[in-house]
Amino acid sequence: MVEPVVWATLVALAVTVSFPFYLYGAWIVIENEPVTWSVLVRHLSFILVGLALTTVPLLTWMAPRLFDRLTGFAAMHAIVGLQAYAFLAFALTGIVRIFQAKHRHDLYGNPDQDVAIDELDENMPAWRFRLRVGVAGYVVCWLLAYVLGIAQYVLRYLL
Repeated sequence: MVEPVVWATLVALAVTVSFPFYLYGAWIVIENEPVTWSVLVRHLSFILVGLALTTVPLLTWMAPRLFDRLTGFAAMHAIVGLQAYAFLAFALTGIVRIFQAKHRHDLYGNPDQDVAIDELDENMPAWRFRLRVGVAGYVVCWLLAYVLGIAQYVLRYLL
């Protein structure tokens, strides 16, 4: 049987490796104007790898052990981590609508159209606000949960 410290180390490494995927995925969108279909697919391929590297360890190793080792520290780590996913869900409510509006106006296939994104739909500013708040909230909570998780790892397995 594999020792818990080995699993904990693998989980810590997977979650740590996810951050560069998030950063590069964000950089792709920031650096490319307009966002074409190929840019969006490239962006999502990196973001989804980052999410997988975070979510798979969460569901397979962290969550099943939460109540066995529930301390105040572990509870805070879990609450902040769940809050990150709540922000991600909030961002998705904007992302889906923005995608639909851009797809409806063929801005992924024909990105050279001279149209302001806020003119695509009367609700576009609200959807973009959801996206920004959700992504910013996810990143802040993810970073806080990461720091709490690494601190918990150090306290439990290295000290």
